[in-house]
Amino acid sequence: MAPPPHSKPENTLKRAQELIGVKQPQAALQLLHEHVVSKRTRNSPIASLEPVMILFVELCVDLRKGKLAKDGLYQYKNTAQNTNVGTIELVFKKFIELAEQKVTEAQAKADEVQSTLETTTTAQNIDDLEASETPESILLSTVSGEQSRDRTDRAIVTPWLKFLWETYRTVLDIFKNNARLEIMYQSTAHQAFQFCSKYARKTEFRRLCELLRNHLQNAAKFSSQMHAINLSDPDTLQRHLDTRFQQLNVAVELELWQEAFRSVEDIHTLLSLSKRPAKNIMMANYFEKLTRIFLVSENYLFHAAAWSRYYNLLRQSAAAVASGQSLKKDNPAVTEADMTKAASFVLLSALSIPVISTSRSRGALVDVDQARNNKNSRLTNLLGMSQAPTRAILFKDALSKGLLKRARPEIRDLYDILEVDFHPLSICKKISPILAKIGADEEMKKYVGPLQQVILTRLFQQLSQVYDSVEIRFVLDLAQFPDPFQVSSGTIEKFIMNGCKKGDLSIRVDHATGVLTFDSDVFSSAKAMHPGSGAGSAETEVRSVQRLQSTPAEIVRSQLTRLAKSLFVTCQYVDPLFNEERQKAKAAALLRTKEGAEQEHLETLARRDIITRKKEAASTALAQKEKEEATRKRIRAQQAQEAETQRLAEEQRARTQQRIQAEQARVQREEIEKQLKELKQGTKVDIDIPEDITELDSTRIRALKLAALEKEKDQLAEQLRITGKRIDHLERAYRKEEVKHLKQDYERQMIDDVAAYDKSKAEELKEAEQKHKEDVALKHRLSRLVPSYQKFVTDVKQQRKAEFEKRSRQAQKELESKKSARVREIKEKRALERREREEEERRQKEEEERLRAEAEAKAKAEEERRQRFAEEKAAKDLERRKLDEIAAKQHQREEEAIARRLAQKTAPPPERPISRDHTSEQAPSVGSVAPTRLNLPGNKPSWRDREAARSSSQTPSATEAESVPAPRRTGYIPPALRRNAEGSPAPSASGWREREGSGRGREGRNESPATGAGRYERPSARSSVRDIGDKVRTQSPATGGGYVPPARRGMQDGARGRESEREEREPREPLPATQVPSDGKYRPGAFRSRREG
Repeated sequence: MAPPPHSKPENTLKRAQELIGVKQPQAALQLLHEHVVSKRTRNSPIASLEPVMILFVELCVDLRKGKLAKDGLYQYKNTAQNTNVGTIELVFKKFIELAEQKVTEAQAKADEVQSTLETTTTAQNIDDLEASETPESILLSTVSGEQSRDRTDRAIVTPWLKFLWETYRTVLDIFKNNARLEIMYQSTAHQAFQFCSKYARKTEFRRLCELLRNHLQNAAKFSSQMHAINLSDPDTLQRHLDTRFQQLNVAVELELWQEAFRSVEDIHTLLSLSKRPAKNIMMANYFEKLTRIFLVSENYLFHAAAWSRYYNLLRQSAAAVASGQSLKKDNPAVTEADMTKAASFVLLSALSIPVISTSRSRGALVDVDQARNNKNSRLTNLLGMSQAPTRAILFKDALSKGLLKRARPEIRDLYDILEVDFHPLSICKKISPILAKIGADEEMKKYVGPLQQVILTRLFQQLSQVYDSVEIRFVLDLAQFPDPFQVSSGTIEKFIMNGCKKGDLSIRVDHATGVLTFDSDVFSSAKAMHPGSGAGSAETEVRSVQRLQSTPAEIVRSQLTRLAKSLFVTCQYVDPLFNEERQKAKAAALLRTKEGAEQEHLETLARRDIITRKKEAASTALAQKEKEEATRKRIRAQQAQEAETQRLAEEQRARTQQRIQAEQARVQREEIEKQLKELKQGTKVDIDIPEDITELDSTRIRALKLAALEKEKDQLAEQLRITGKRIDHLERAYRKEEVKHLKQDYERQMIDDVAAYDKSKAEELKEAEQKHKEDVALKHRLSRLVPSYQKFVTDVKQQRKAEFEKRSRQAQKELESKKSARVREIKEKRALERREREEEERRQKEEEERLRAEAEAKAKAEEERRQRFAEEKAAKDLERRKLDEIAAKQHQREEEAIARRLAQKTAPPPERPISRDHTSEQAPSVGSVAPTRLNLPGNKPSWRDREAARSSSQTPSATEAESVPAPRRTGYIPPALRRNAEGSPAPSASGWREREGSGRGREGRNESPATGAGRYERPSARSSVRDIGDKVRTQSPATGGGYVPPARRGMQDGARGRESEREEREPREPLPATQVPSDGKYRPGAFRSRREG
């Protein structure tokens, strides 16, 4: 069902879920597919489209619709790649995870089915264990037939494996050549490699490698496209290198050596493009895989070269890590054992390089040689070597780097035998134990075959220098190898013929006389060709086999050369004119050179000018030609673009029409396929279905089904009849033939048993008699040795006894000396312990005396401290009494001041414009405590005031504080409403503001704006008034009162009360001039004056 014209993703998702709920996943998938590929979907928000895509891929995986999934995912990639790459990765990862999960579930189901079948088969009751087949089993196998493991996997697992492979291909095709999706592309490639490795899919792995190779080529070709990857980017190139290394590892694991070699070429191409050098750990893996590839291809020369490069890389990595020039994680882990192993393989692989060439023949076809040279140059480039390796170059490089010291001892011995020593008669005998050791190692065992070829080559080369002819039997005796690696005579003859064919050997085989003749013909063409050619030896001109003398052929070939050299030297010594003519000719040539040098120089300059002008003309013509070509190219590109636009429009219309027709045909075909599938599942016979199933209809399919059922019934009946008849005839024939031979078989068995018994009895008697004779002879032979044996035993016992007594005496002497030494040692030890004990007692006594003296000194100091504290306390009491007297005098003066203030208040108050408080209501009573300071901001008592108040402990009593009414606190009052205590308006004259305005100085000012009557008061008076008005707090920190715990407040209040009573009874003296009431500020010398008073 198609979605509505303007369907939103949310509505489509809801409709698809409803279809799934009613068991119509096919309809839901079709709905989601049409919505995803619609052009209107491109304008939908990605957040609402993502759930639709997740449900879409789930349905595609469940129904195995890979093509629909590819269409939808490709459209979704085009829609979201410019806005949100993360959602693309999420949807595609979900797609791959679901496919992998289906494969896992299919495997589990296949295992369950197979275990059920095996359990059913095992549980059957078998009557005859020796019977291979029973009539019942034959009949059942004809009708039903058991499913094997392969058939189960083919039916259950293989379809999901194919779908998973198609999933990987789909994702790789969609993500190719897209820089924004490059990381997801590489991770998908790695997952595909793991799939091929896990399920051993070699065919799919080849296709995957080819697919990735095509993608890389297309990326280089279409690099100008939008979002195309940039291969010059180091990070992108590094990701491709990682993928190719993973491809190489999987190819080696699957033993696909051709694909592995192609992967190596891909890696080499990427490394040549990379500006960043590859890590050593990656290159170590690269060379290690190359060694395996070359070994499988039996290219032992480049196999040894790869081992050499691998060893050099290990050496460089170890040196870089040791010096700190490279990180440890970027280099392979190298130990001494790894270096020894690598050195052994380098030397062994170099020794395994065949000396005799493996080319076609001495004919050396030019085309074949050219192809081989091209191949060698390619392999040399893969190894990163400047020139093609040879056997001699590899040995020279190994010896220069000290590989012989690092290699295993048997490999060093093998090198000495093959390349250093000359021993034709014992070469195989010396090498046999070494081959046995190499064959015991699984990794080195594969080198035994090529080593045998090298050994045989050395054997015949050395024999040819010593002998003219040898017997074939003698050569076969010399060419003996350990038991598992024996070489037959046919193999040796084949090797000789191959060597003669290549020109490395010159041997004639005479089978009539059984003799090998080493050709000594002076005109022999062996090795006559140029060195290093395909027909000659794999070695260079410098032979690695020691030469005792030159062969006659070599002497004849160099005869003319040696004659010419001898004649030249003779002429130099015999004919003086010869040398003079040579010198004259040399001087004339120098003179001609000097004369023609200037002219040649001028001609060279003229020729250079001509060449320069020609180059300028050619460059100008080329520039003009390129400009014209660019113009024509631009015109052609514009025309091609217009044609392409028109073609795309026509193709789009054709595709739309084709899609509609294809959709109709697909629905019809799916319905026919569904009916045919049901028909095949319901019958067990082959049905003749026409190739073009579109011509079928329901009536014809029903007729095919009826015909198939009838045919199946007839076939089953015929099979049962034929099988029953065959079994009856077979069993009857078996029993008829068996009856004829039963009696003869029984008699023959009886005769064989009697003969076997007699033979075993005779052999046993013969062996017993022989053993008895041997035992008797041994007894007589040994009886002659008894006297000598007894004499020898007696002598030995006497010698041993004398030696024992001598050693006993020596041991006794040593024991006595050691006992005396031990006694002296014990006495010295006890004396030392006694001295140490006395010394310890003395130290303890001294320590006790010291502690006692310290305790006495401490007690004396404590007594002195107590006396000093008592004296200080008495002095403080005296000082406190003096301060009490001074405070009493101060109290008397304050009472007088209060009385004067009361007298002033009874008089008519002067008028003032501003009155902030009513002093009549706050007038303190006579006999109150000293006034407190106003609690103004910043007017805090100093620490000296607090110390003085704490020492004096003067606070008003609780009863007096409660008798004074609390001051009435008022807020702001406008000037027109301000009145005094009697309710009259505030006076408008004699205020502090008027006095300030009249110009009077600071000396005549006696009031403060903060007081109610407008009169300035001393701090002592202000503090007294505040203490009177505060009923709760009996003492302020400003007057010296500190924090008092609740448990002691009562006692302090009582003390304050008694002091207040005493102050009322005693008159107070006025303070001296230096001890005026404190206003909270520090005055230097104030406390010193008090102490002096």
